[in-house]
Amino acid sequence: MADVETEKLVKQVGIAGNGIVAVNPKPNKGVTSKLIDWFESLIVKLMYDSSQPQHYLSGNFAPARDETPPTVDLPVIGFLPECLDGEFVRVGPNHKFAPVAGCHWFDGDGMVHGIRIKDGKATYVSRYVRTSRLKQEEYFGASKFMKFGDLKGFFGLLMVNMQMLRAKLKVLDVSYGTGTANTALVYHHGKLLALSEADKPYVLKVLEDGDLQTLGMLDYDKRLSHSFTAHPKVDPVTGEMFTFGYAHTPPYITYRVISKDGFMHDPVPITISDPIMMHDFAITENYAIFMDLPLYFRPKEMVKDNKLIFTFDATKKARFGVLPRYAKDDLLIKWFELPNCFIFHNANAWEEEDEVVLITSRLENPDLDMVSGKVKEKLGNFSNEMYEMRFNMKTGLATQKKLSETAVDFPRVNESYTGRKQRYVYGTRLDDSIAKVTGIVKFDLHAEPESGKKFIEVGGNVAGLYDLGPGRFGSEAIYVPKVPGVTSEEDDGYLIFFVHDENTGKSAVHVIDAKTMSPDPVAVVDLPHRVPYGFHALFVTEEQLQEQAKL
Repeated sequence: MADVETEKLVKQVGIAGNGIVAVNPKPNKGVTSKLIDWFESLIVKLMYDSSQPQHYLSGNFAPARDETPPTVDLPVIGFLPECLDGEFVRVGPNHKFAPVAGCHWFDGDGMVHGIRIKDGKATYVSRYVRTSRLKQEEYFGASKFMKFGDLKGFFGLLMVNMQMLRAKLKVLDVSYGTGTANTALVYHHGKLLALSEADKPYVLKVLEDGDLQTLGMLDYDKRLSHSFTAHPKVDPVTGEMFTFGYAHTPPYITYRVISKDGFMHDPVPITISDPIMMHDFAITENYAIFMDLPLYFRPKEMVKDNKLIFTFDATKKARFGVLPRYAKDDLLIKWFELPNCFIFHNANAWEEEDEVVLITSRLENPDLDMVSGKVKEKLGNFSNEMYEMRFNMKTGLATQKKLSETAVDFPRVNESYTGRKQRYVYGTRLDDSIAKVTGIVKFDLHAEPESGKKFIEVGGNVAGLYDLGPGRFGSEAIYVPKVPGVTSEEDDGYLIFFVHDENTGKSAVHVIDAKTMSPDPVAVVDLPHRVPYGFHALFVTEEQLQEQAKL
């Protein structure tokens, strides 16, 4: 792999350059390691039901454990427009080693699948993000780190102690964190970053042939000492990036601003009452929006009630904090309350007279245990719906309006409008298995939703629906404009996304016209093997590729 020579060099100096820290963990084999392994295997044998089928290790959720070096001149049906010259990348969980026990949808080593497009031709590549965690498990040749899917009941407590014991006795080196970099990707200050919210960012480099190389971890010259969300926001006008991290000890939320030149400003602690999962947030031209939603980190309840470590409390209100985005502390934050809910992903936010407007994918009563372990036929409590929420900065009142039927998530917009009012949102229509995308939906926020509908179909504010057809499932769709910026029509561009056909076992990349949402794709790129279902994607432009090539 392209990483090997780079790793040899950075091991000698410890820094990969540009503030990138070389990840060089030092785990230890030996008697101590074997004793802990034996004790862990005994716990698993006595307390874990290994007969349960693992839904997120089967079918097209199953990992593709082998990496794929650049595979050139892929078959293209249709044509790849010039504005798609660049690299389309998507990351997701991909276990290199089988879990010793539990497995949640959120678990798995980060693997990036890339499509390099140039002059109408396409190249496919897949590479692991070479995290500290992955390197150490490669050293042992087996899974050693605790999984999110393990964190349930008394068994979860014992597995936490196994992790702590391995760290304390130096079997595992946790000095570089324990994250998987499996959730999302962002481009900022000449760097492509792979993200997971329990860790710091990893820096990837796209080589000339489209290959992917992990350069190391980014700690912003040691100014980043907490976790980093998988969903930072880049302001398209100022070039700044806004981010946060959440923790299990105070401060539970820490907000950060990163200049367009890559300097991370001082931390701003956000005061909330309890440790929560906060997966996303939003920005406008003048504000940052934080979501204090009642999905709590509750280790005591995990043991006492045999639940996952994150538990949703349906008796609590949903709280939204609006803070001036350059604030040095949280004294000026204004908190708003709305009915109980949880949110994984926001589409966008902006200001409108006295109000701050948030467009989001809202759900009620989430149970993360429903996407862990064995197959569930229906996930009725993951009925995500698009909502408009308004926070009046003068009156202190909040309102919300439902914009769609169930179920839609992974909303994206033309990112030239991030933090500013836009018209169109591109979401994924989900079936009852939450992770399976059956179509791509275009919402027109200038139109009113049609009442009386039972499911998502064209009409009202649903301006278009690209149905993938029976047995075909997609992924998050990324909007790529024909012309960058806001001078052309907002929807004058293309949507690009991965599709897997469970009937044939084959995968492809589809490109569709975002303006017309025609059922006839502009291009279909056939891939050399199946691509497992994953999480978030990003389009890296040709200009950005040339910029990051200097790393």
